[in-house]
Amino acid sequence: MAKEPTGGKDRNEPKPAGAANAPTVTAVNAARLDETKRAAAPAAARPAASKPAAPAARPAAPTGNAVPAIQVTAAKSASATKSEAQKPDGPKSKAEEMEELEQMGKLPWMTLAPSYLISALVHMVLLLILTMMVMPEAVKDQIRDMVLSSEGDNPEPLDEIAPPQEVLKPVDVNITDTSMSLDASSIDSPEVAIVEDVSAAPVSVQLSEIGLQKAPQGLLTQSVGAFNGTGLDGRGDPKKRAALAMANGGSDASEAAVAMALQWFANHQEQDGSWSLDHTKGQCAGRCKDPGSMQPGNITATSFALLAFLGAGQTHKQGKYKENVHRGLQYLGSKVTNKTLTPNGINFQESGGSMYTHGLCSIALCEAYAMTNDKALIPAAQGAVNFICYAQDPVGGGWRYTPKQPGDTSVVGWQLMALKSGHMAYLTVPPNVIKGAENFLNLMQTDGGSAYGYATPGAGPATSAVGLLCRMYLGWKHEEAALKRGVEKLSKLGPSKNNMYFNYYATQVLHHYEGELWTKWNNVMRDQLVNSQSKAGHEAGSWFFGGGDHGSERGGRVYTTAMSTLTLEVYYRHMPIYRKAAADDEFN
Repeated sequence: MAKEPTGGKDRNEPKPAGAANAPTVTAVNAARLDETKRAAAPAAARPAASKPAAPAARPAAPTGNAVPAIQVTAAKSASATKSEAQKPDGPKSKAEEMEELEQMGKLPWMTLAPSYLISALVHMVLLLILTMMVMPEAVKDQIRDMVLSSEGDNPEPLDEIAPPQEVLKPVDVNITDTSMSLDASSIDSPEVAIVEDVSAAPVSVQLSEIGLQKAPQGLLTQSVGAFNGTGLDGRGDPKKRAALAMANGGSDASEAAVAMALQWFANHQEQDGSWSLDHTKGQCAGRCKDPGSMQPGNITATSFALLAFLGAGQTHKQGKYKENVHRGLQYLGSKVTNKTLTPNGINFQESGGSMYTHGLCSIALCEAYAMTNDKALIPAAQGAVNFICYAQDPVGGGWRYTPKQPGDTSVVGWQLMALKSGHMAYLTVPPNVIKGAENFLNLMQTDGGSAYGYATPGAGPATSAVGLLCRMYLGWKHEEAALKRGVEKLSKLGPSKNNMYFNYYATQVLHHYEGELWTKWNNVMRDQLVNSQSKAGHEAGSWFFGGGDHGSERGGRVYTTAMSTLTLEVYYRHMPIYRKAAADDEFN
């Protein structure tokens, strides 16, 4: 076999520029030598039915079957090498750049996309990472629930949905930092459906989250608080309070009775800041008789005691008993938990007290906020008002023991007084809720509105007093004929010897109506309470009347003492409705 010439060049070696079309002798000899080797190779080593490959210098494709893939690759590589050698130096085409990037493992879009777009994308990813790092855990949980939930078309029942608020611990009314900001959001609730068909399906009353909307427009609420305003103004300044007491029918003896009652409440406060309807516990150690049968009743008793203190101008900011009031409010605040904080407001009901308890607690919270403007009280006060709105019977417009239940006049009285207190504190009270309450009174009234029944039309003394007071707050004018007839009926009955529930409401009606009928009533009521107050022992300053209303048995001495104290505070606790400063107040 002939030897390959030494020093010969590879046939695929690039030729010098300008010599591409001039084959040399060396190239021809190399081609011939290659053909001679192929012909001399054993048959077994050659591919079946294949012809000798064309010389590399020939551009034409070989005839017959295609060459093996490895030969195609070599041919392409050789052709490409030769082609590259023939290309003149200069900038590469876009296709060539793309091919090089793909061979290097780079993504083409990284070079095609504008630099500012890539920068924006990188910053966006960084911002998302930082956001997730500082995001509250509660929000993360909500996002995680939305992402992981597989039942998007089947929302959970309302009572199983966790409250949207982030109140995970009791409200601390000791907060003095008033720099906190609150979103002013209105309660967007639909009109309450008032229908005569009591079998109609209840209509849901939707409420927004706890929030403050705006101050009402009436003169009564243009300025409220312990230091200025009209609705609660009489309570703030001790000198002014004493002057109002003397001017409106009080006496030195009645004021002394109030002072003794407040001391009795202070002596019966529990260690946790609450009061109990069973007052024999704690400091009392059983020295006072007549505990209430309703147990536990601490929210009810605490609300009654706080109302008595607030009625005399004692708040958690000022007064001799400010520490007692502070501890009482702290106790109510401790009842704001994940269990009582519902999507419909804060539920202050307790076993045995139901919506009675909630109404009393709402009044105390709203008055405490109105008198001090302590913004730490807003969530609890507005939340309590919201729950009252939610609990209203959507058919009849009233309230009873449980939410949405057809109402009775007794429970309605406490809820409406709470809404009025919230109104005076600039809290949100939806107008449609007030219209629903008006409708309930229309259903309960007799004699054109001068008398009211309990759960049906009637003329009970206590329920009539409740209904008339509600009518006053809802806008009835002093000259309303039905109001005049109702006041005259109450005056003829006179104060009860043992029914403080009736006395409490009737005294307010006569006080707001004023005139001779009020003077006649007050002279009897005032002196009766002053003379019947306990004067000796650990019971000194308290009252108890057995055999009167249901409250005296269930609420015991705490209930009767609170109702008696509030009755003697009527001279300054609320300014008479029909005086000029309050005449134009709008609560409907």
